Amino acid sequence: MPSTVHALTTRATEALDAIAHVAGPVDDEWQYVTDLVTAWGARLTAVGAERRAELVAPPIEAAVDRAIEEALLVSDPHRAIDWLSTLPQVVLVALGERS
Repeated sequence: MPSTVHALTTRATEALDAIAHVAGPVDDEWQYVTDLVTAWGARLTAVGAERRAELVAPPIEAAVDRAIEEALLVSDPHRAIDWLSTLPQVVLVALGERS
């Protein structure tokens, strides 16, 4: 059964938090990391709430899940920082949202 927009944005938000932990050791970027998680997490949460029960087509769900998997493979803190803005935008584009 296809997933909902809410479920997909929740998975993406959880991944965003996990990526932030990888980015955490970059002391001089702490505020930037915090700002990215706050801003993009809020955007994903808002989309999930607005379109809560809307079903996501299986190919879109698969693409988003693949992007999440890829982001979670990152172990370099600086690359993780890049994914903090990349992953949410990939999710939003896949869902037909403007970032």
